[in-house]
Amino acid sequence: MKLHGRTIVKTVAGLAMGAALAFAGPVLAQDDDPIRVAFGDIASVESLNLLIAMERTKERGVPMELTYFNSEDVASQAVLGGEADIGVGAPYAFIQNAKAPIRMFFRMSGLLFFPVVNSEVYSGWKDLDGEEVTVHSRGSGTEALMRLMEDVHDIEFSQISYVPGSEVRAGAMLQGTIDASIVDAANFRLLQEQGGDKFMRLPLEGIDATDEALYANADAFEDRAEDLTIFVEELLRTWKDINDDPSIVGELREQYGLLPDLPDEAASEAVPYYTQAVEGGVYPLDGGEPQNARDDIAFLSAAGQVEGDPEEIDPSDYWNFGPLEAAKSAE
Repeated sequence: MKLHGRTIVKTVAGLAMGAALAFAGPVLAQDDDPIRVAFGDIASVESLNLLIAMERTKERGVPMELTYFNSEDVASQAVLGGEADIGVGAPYAFIQNAKAPIRMFFRMSGLLFFPVVNSEVYSGWKDLDGEEVTVHSRGSGTEALMRLMEDVHDIEFSQISYVPGSEVRAGAMLQGTIDASIVDAANFRLLQEQGGDKFMRLPLEGIDATDEALYANADAFEDRAEDLTIFVEELLRTWKDINDDPSIVGELREQYGLLPDLPDEAASEAVPYYTQAVEGGVYPLDGGEPQNARDDIAFLSAAGQVEGDPEEIDPSDYWNFGPLEAAKSAE
């Protein structure tokens, strides 16, 4: 599977032109306006679980619209400014530093990343002292993890560069334009398949933190409460279905016509990607709980992205568990 930055960018440009508004079924939504979701990443197999849950939500009468942005920073600003209702990420630092009136409401995934280097250039963490590494975006889990590794291994990177999209970073490593990065499971497998022994995974220990969550602005929690509950119900159902049988991702992608412009090689990686992620326990079935907020603060504070004692924080400063509790009570 060969995925390069230019191909992916073209794919995203085509996908981002349209808004997912079509729906046929009983009308249960609070109003006809779509819930607007801001996604600060490229279109890829990683987002299929979210897209499936959105399609199922639309089938229940809640219109939804997804827009791709070029970074999580831009997406979070869109949510903060009211241009979008929901964002994708784990914006603890943004909430803390900007006192932003946004809160997370569904834990999508835990961290399962693979720091990887060109073994012809580096042989371990110590070799990265004074060197450049590439991560997903500013404030992302990938950046937090690499910042934490600086402290753990007593090193300091000369620069951290931001390149959204694990596929794009893997493609850049295959092309030889970057030599140290962090990728997801599917793209680590890609590097192994196409690069052989050239690419080496660096070890990680004791990391338990949120990779991505869904968050919303205060107006959405108030104005779209019933719709958010329906959305969370479908998120919980989709996550359970995928954990029970990851191959359902391929079936539902075809059923809903999701990401039709993905290259065949990328599309063929969908089921293996979710199979490996499920085996790694990436997708939690409970949607999140207060302890996750404490674990995330512990991780992010160790990485220097936030401040605070994880045992003393108030999870409600970062999370709104209302939609999740309502969805679970409806089961």
